[in-house]
Amino acid sequence: MQSYSINGVICDASEAKIPVNDHGFLYGDGIFEGLRFYNRRILKLNAHIKRLADSATALAISLPMSASEIEQALLDIVAASAHTDGYLRLIVTRGVGPLGIDPRHCDKGSVVIIADQLKMVSQEARDKGAKLIIASTRRLAGDQLDSRIKSLNYLNQIMAKIEANVAGADEAVVLNQSGFVAEGTADNIFIVTGDTLETPPVTDGALDGITRGLVLEIASQLSIKVRERSLTTYDLYIADECFLTGTGAELIPVKEIVGRKIQEAPGPVYARIHEQFRNELGNDAWFD
Repeated sequence: MQSYSINGVICDASEAKIPVNDHGFLYGDGIFEGLRFYNRRILKLNAHIKRLADSATALAISLPMSASEIEQALLDIVAASAHTDGYLRLIVTRGVGPLGIDPRHCDKGSVVIIADQLKMVSQEARDKGAKLIIASTRRLAGDQLDSRIKSLNYLNQIMAKIEANVAGADEAVVLNQSGFVAEGTADNIFIVTGDTLETPPVTDGALDGITRGLVLEIASQLSIKVRERSLTTYDLYIADECFLTGTGAELIPVKEIVGRKIQEAPGPVYARIHEQFRNELGNDAWFD
């Protein structure tokens, strides 16, 4: 069951509306965050609000509510939700304006929050590993739209997801303009090579994912060697292990990439990190 909040006011589905001439709807001119809550506590709340503010600054969007007001709106909808554990979509639009992309005449934007469940892959894929393809759709370059900005325009990712759907795969790996691995359509990617956990740097087009950061933190706790480096499809094909991470995805093991079987899925490094991730959900520091 979905719950809605519009500009800090919780409402039912019939009241959850924004004007059709809001530039968020017309042009994808806005930003968002995806958040998870466990036992009615929001994971890394401050980090998400900070990233939202950074995206707003990068796109010259004035947040229509203060950080503390947005935080309270998130806490209120979690308290009102029918779900003890769930997913939050926090959206900020540019606001109502005349037709045409010029943002100067837009009124104050809207803050929309949706509380619901999100299932990225089947339970079988979570248990036994997901199938991936390499998308022909490329990540936009940093001088076109920086991957660290969580804008409402996700057509690039949607086109790659369509490729995965047509191929009967669970997810698609997106490469950057130079042919290096960036990420999935809605998740970061990790591989294990020997005794080392590897992931692409954000400069290769990966989102600076909050769950990605938590996995790097866990790896340090477990004394697992970590390296951020540019990866090619060859690195994925020969990896000992591979898995995806994200707020929506949480942690998903990978068993196959374009027909190449990953040696171990789920593998021992993934299993250790996944177990620690679940354990840390009782850590108050993760819910600051």
